[in-house]
Amino acid sequence: MEDGVNRFNLIDEPWIPVADVGRVSLQRLFSDASLRALGGNAAQKIALMKLLQAICQAAVTPQDNAQWQALGPDGLCRAVRDYLEKWRDRFWLYGEKPFLQMPAVARSELKPFGTVLPEVSTGNTTVLTQSQSAKILTDADKALLIVVQMSLALGGKKTDNSVVLTPGYRGKTNDKGKPATGKPGSALAFMGLMHSFCMGTTLAETFWLNLFTAGDIGALTQYPAGLGQAPWEQMPEGEDCARARELKQSLMGRLVPVGRFCLLAENGLHYSEGISHSNYKEGLYDPSVLVNKKGKELKVQWTDPARRPWRELTGLLAFIQMDRQTECEQLYIGVTKSMLAQRPFGIWSGGLRVSSNAGEQYVSGSDDVVESLYWLDPGVTSESWFSHFKNEMEELDNLARHLYGCVIAWGKHQMMEPKAIASRATELFWQLCEQQTQALLDGCHDPDERYQLRRRFAACLHDAFNHFCPNETARQMEAWAKTRPNTANYLKATAPAKESV
Repeated sequence: MEDGVNRFNLIDEPWIPVADVGRVSLQRLFSDASLRALGGNAAQKIALMKLLQAICQAAVTPQDNAQWQALGPDGLCRAVRDYLEKWRDRFWLYGEKPFLQMPAVARSELKPFGTVLPEVSTGNTTVLTQSQSAKILTDADKALLIVVQMSLALGGKKTDNSVVLTPGYRGKTNDKGKPATGKPGSALAFMGLMHSFCMGTTLAETFWLNLFTAGDIGALTQYPAGLGQAPWEQMPEGEDCARARELKQSLMGRLVPVGRFCLLAENGLHYSEGISHSNYKEGLYDPSVLVNKKGKELKVQWTDPARRPWRELTGLLAFIQMDRQTECEQLYIGVTKSMLAQRPFGIWSGGLRVSSNAGEQYVSGSDDVVESLYWLDPGVTSESWFSHFKNEMEELDNLARHLYGCVIAWGKHQMMEPKAIASRATELFWQLCEQQTQALLDGCHDPDERYQLRRRFAACLHDAFNHFCPNETARQMEAWAKTRPNTANYLKATAPAKESV
């Protein structure tokens, strides 16, 4: 609302989705020790994790791991509750200083809320299911929408870039002097970045494990301004004011980038492109992104519905073998702390895959939200364990390639074009293997467990082959027998001496 009346305080009102509970307020989030995990879709979880980490960092940033360990989850939650009470007047969703909003963009075009929701069909887009229809949003929905827009906004022409708040700023104008296409959020980028976080057994523990120390922040060289000031404490005045430039250089500005200047109205949203942050090609990226630093140019991990996050675990955990060339800094810091505290931890990875056409981003075809969560015991995650895990993942890659070749050979025997079938068979193989991921993480340090797991993975391979390469007719049977995958060597490598394969 634009009447300047303070209403719907995020500290007191329920708006944050929590698994098995529903919506909770910030006050309850940092008071109820029974809360286990965030709810919502993957994009919402990423945006919320970034915001909640920023709130925790603003409340208390320990100097080192000793102070962090002494703080504990309970101490962190107490500090956050004190902080929220101190800054209560900055957490009103509506009012003179609405949370993470810019009243100055009220003169921009009013757009329906569905315009910024990737799952909602707008304009002339065909509505295929009821879930794609625009819905009436509650205040809680609108609060979550604002948080997501800060870092994961879709790029495109829907942003009203005719509104420029910093005099002389040219970043929202194209070469012809007209309003430019809005850039995607820094946490989304071109195709949809994959993000990862260290999870605890409760939300309080999760926030504690992901809390950076001053030493951690100092080691993140992509943030020359260090931690910085939370944007809700002092919002920028424009796209390129002194405050905006400070946010571009700080960790706070990366956790809550203010990538869109928004203002909620009764029936829609005023919004324009906000602060334009540099991307990974310029050496700036979120700490929760998996980055490959080996070449001349940084490479990042994109969300891919066809390649589930569990297949990136070797890169995410490479630091266990002291390999910092491929690294997710958020996980490195969080997992290191969980090992220091000797607590079980989870690895959550997820993101939103998007397509682009002429600068317009949208969700279409095989695009989707993707997420996974797997648990590890700090007592197991040694260099030896990681070496075995890495080897098993490499062998699974070899199995997938072997399956692909066998299906190609079967298709040629049948005088068919086999590539599409081979791709689908390989995809099914990975889907079947994914069901054994937690068992692989738990048992790959044990030779007997590894052997049993290989038997299961070999069965997955044969199931995928048999599904796409039938053997019902005589001709099919002949082709099937000639091209059936041979997994003897794969099983023999880990078979117990007393058991023959």
